[in-house]
Amino acid sequence: MYQHIDQHFEAVSFSGRDLREGELTRCTFERCSFAHASMEEVLTSFCRFVQCDFRGATLNASLHTGSAFENCLFAEANLFIATFTDCKMMGSDFSAAKLDGITLTRGDWSYTNLRQARLAKQDLRDIRFLEADLYEANLEKCNLRGCDLTRANLAKAKLQGADLRGAVLDGVDFKAFEVKGARMDAGQAIAFLRSYGAKVE
Repeated sequence: MYQHIDQHFEAVSFSGRDLREGELTRCTFERCSFAHASMEEVLTSFCRFVQCDFRGATLNASLHTGSAFENCLFAEANLFIATFTDCKMMGSDFSAAKLDGITLTRGDWSYTNLRQARLAKQDLRDIRFLEADLYEANLEKCNLRGCDLTRANLAKAKLQGADLRGAVLDGVDFKAFEVKGARMDAGQAIAFLRSYGAKVE
């Protein structure tokens, strides 16, 4: 068990290290590498990670509250049952990351790469996914109410049983994904029909 409070790290390599069960509070990490580090059950509170490398890191059961992970790389990281509450994840890349059982509460996930992410049955209410890449993401039975999906890439996303009511879908290509079985509000239904050339009066 270790604890860091109000510390700043720049271009430090923590790659491959055992960093389990640590507590990080109001710390800043710039261009640091956590590649293949063991970070199970790490707690971060109001920390900032900028352009950090978490490739292949193990973050199982980690808890993050009010932290920012800006333009970070999580390729092939293990985030099994990790929790992110009110976090800012803008521009981060989750290619091939393991997201099973992850919990996302509010926060800003704009410009993130979540291609082919498996997020089925997740409660994703009120999360900002502005221009996020959700290509082929599994969003079946997700609660997406109140989400900002402005210009998000939902091509080939699975939305069977998802609840989209109240979500902002401005600039979304309705022709690129299947909406069968998804719940939509009246405004979304009208936008969907207009995308196929219907005149709604």
